[in-house]
Amino acid sequence: MTKEERHNLIIETLMKHESIPVSNLSMLLDVSTVTIRKDLSDLEKANKLYRSHGRAILINPYINNRSINEKENLSRNEKHVIGRFASSLVDKDDSIIIASGTTVLAMARCIQPQHRLTVISASLKVSELLGANDAIDVIQLGGTLRTSSLSAVGKTAENTLREFSCSKLFIGVDGIDLDFGLTTTDIRESDLNKAMMRTAQKTIVLADSSKFRRRGFCKIADIEDIDLIITDSNIPDKIAANIEERGVELKIVELSEA
Repeated sequence: MTKEERHNLIIETLMKHESIPVSNLSMLLDVSTVTIRKDLSDLEKANKLYRSHGRAILINPYINNRSINEKENLSRNEKHVIGRFASSLVDKDDSIIIASGTTVLAMARCIQPQHRLTVISASLKVSELLGANDAIDVIQLGGTLRTSSLSAVGKTAENTLREFSCSKLFIGVDGIDLDFGLTTTDIRESDLNKAMMRTAQKTIVLADSSKFRRRGFCKIADIEDIDLIITDSNIPDKIAANIEERGVELKIVELSEA
């Protein structure tokens, strides 16, 4: 088997299994682990896979911080259908928390309150949008401005949440890894998200399918700590099944519903 043939077979295998140990590839291709590691190094340099802890992974799971303006242009249709469904979970005379991010902003655009609605938010954009509605009372969290997300973070925001109790938290994340959990790229946002979860009776995660198998720098929570995950129909079947096996409710919104 030539080097090119090995490389093609490695990629084909990863397309089926998403990740595979070096030892398994060595047996499959009937070559030494040294040869496999060299092959994986070549493929990683060509940006065709990512190596991690003796395994080959189809995509790089690690993500970088990006501005909210850049994020708004990503997966727009997916965020709209997720946000629209999430908005339907807001009850009459409800009190909710909306975190920061472009997916929860998409949700805010769809909210049509029944009677009065109270919203606590870290996001300046969410507060500005909902503040224009006379039926919505908005509590904007204070603190340090995180410029990339245009949201409040820090101890001031965390301490304010101690004074409230809300029915639901709607939160966006930068990554969902089945082993590591839910993550964000900013430690201050991670701490605030944890405080929000303590304040809310139910935590609802809004995440388009591109967020799965990805990791941010800071962990927010384990998947089992979440009550409901709302995503789009491009989520891989294996990941969807794994989440439901853990007892976490999963709502998959069809993109055709847009």
